Amino acid sequence: MKCKSMWEEDLLLIFVSFMSSKSLHISLLGTRGIPARYGGFETFAEELSTLLVSRGYKVTVYARRSFGEQKSDEEYRGVTVRYTPTIMQKYLETPLHALTSFLDLFRRRCDVVLLCNAANSPFAWLGRLRGLPVLINVDGIERKRAKWNAVGRMWYRLGELCSVLFATKVIADAQVIADYYRKRFKAAPVVITYGARAVQHEKTSLLSELGLSPQKYILYVSRLEPENNALGVIQAYRKVKTDYPLVIVGDAPYAKEYIESLHAAADDRVVFTGYQFGEAYQELQSHARLYIQATEVGGTHPALIESMAYGHCIIANGTPENREVLSYAGTFYDVNDFDELARKMQELIDDEEALKRFGSLAKERASESYEWGKIADQYEELFISVSS
Repeated sequence: MKCKSMWEEDLLLIFVSFMSSKSLHISLLGTRGIPARYGGFETFAEELSTLLVSRGYKVTVYARRSFGEQKSDEEYRGVTVRYTPTIMQKYLETPLHALTSFLDLFRRRCDVVLLCNAANSPFAWLGRLRGLPVLINVDGIERKRAKWNAVGRMWYRLGELCSVLFATKVIADAQVIADYYRKRFKAAPVVITYGARAVQHEKTSLLSELGLSPQKYILYVSRLEPENNALGVIQAYRKVKTDYPLVIVGDAPYAKEYIESLHAAADDRVVFTGYQFGEAYQELQSHARLYIQATEVGGTHPALIESMAYGHCIIANGTPENREVLSYAGTFYDVNDFDELARKMQELIDDEEALKRFGSLAKERASESYEWGKIADQYEELFISVSS
């Protein structure tokens, strides 16, 4: 009887722990909101929040609106999307929105905060003042981006320090980023990567609109900012003898001059699509022949692991971060050596055997290391550990 009582008590404790974790209210701050219409953090917010809701959690994702603009709370696939104001200006938009979001939390039920982007960390103390555990996904070493002036770089340096000072736990999306925080700040980040989801589309309506044919174009996806090296990719591509177009997917809200330079450098084989999301993006990924990853700043890039999940042959800029993510499953050119990129493109574009071999390896690695369900498991475990 005593053993039975102990067994029943253990079972009750497990049940109570399970039920209490499922009643957690999680607030995700620091992105532009969902559904994803901008970049990697927004894709992350959408995928993670909707998965958590499907597991029984209550999730609010904070989104941006301008001061004076009226927007009520919305629901997206079970997730509450809550708008707080900011000033839509390059240097103020992100941190000011973090401030108004944290202030809003003083009036809301919340058990755990997940904050994206170290640029928002100077306001994380407000979450701790509210008595909340604050997890901070720091992203890459953002101060290295060419778009920031001296003030912007100083703010990101401050954000790195504040992430360590104010976070209940720092989260890095790659070992390279975690190593940086260990060495510079003696911190102990937990590494949780991003996930990837490949939705294959047989339809080709967008391809037809763009004058493209399946398996007969090279794909590049990124925000069109200098450190993502779209210009270097275009310059390399111009040296490649092929009729296959280079398709540039992406845009950027504060990079007008740089984008103009891309159009000036492109020949008539380059196709600019602007931002593409949802089925349009999936269609472009489904039918590409070769994928180029040219980023030089950041950790795990969502577009890279998505292309891996689609089973593409990938040529990547040989940064430590890209080498960590792609590993054995693709090929690299030396960092920013665009002459070498041109040679790699020329070699691979008609090499059916290599395209299939690398594509198969990339798909295998994405499935093993970058599956959204496994990523959600790790976040779920972390949320429960910091809230108990």
